[in-house]
Amino acid sequence: IGSGNIGATNVLRTGCKGLAAATLTLDALKALAAVVVARWLWPDAPHAYLFAALGAFLGHLFPVWLRFRGGKGVATALGILAVLMWPVALICLGLWLIVVALTRISSAGGVSAAIAAPIAAFALGDRPMAGFFLILAVLVLWTHRANIVRLIKGTEPRIGGRA
Repeated sequence: IGSGNIGATNVLRTGCKGLAAATLTLDALKALAAVVVARWLWPDAPHAYLFAALGAFLGHLFPVWLRFRGGKGVATALGILAVLMWPVALICLGLWLIVVALTRISSAGGVSAAIAAPIAAFALGDRPMAGFFLILAVLVLWTHRANIVRLIKGTEPRIGGRA
């Protein structure tokens, strides 16, 4: 459906809201779980959890079993934010909800939230985490490059509209 992407927005386009919610939840939880497990396995390795987070994120974007065509990373990034800096996750989730409520365009919300994450982390005083979130944001923007072009042209599909 739509772009053929495996993300929650395209699952929603199939008309199955429950499955879309499950997709979003599981995409977030897999990244959250990677960070929690890495912290548990390597409590003395100061950055192991960041590598786990990045690995889960890159594995979502470029899964081998889908010929490196995965999701766009918004829900997975949210899971990372939730476990690393929950206030930033709440800010991004709130921004996503506001943008989607105003525009009915999921990609506009996702791109906005991705851009907000490093800014929020920086504003909250965590420069190293802001740098890490900037890496995630650049990757989310990269995966949304076609969406961004459609947003500029005004042709990006709306939630509830035709794909």
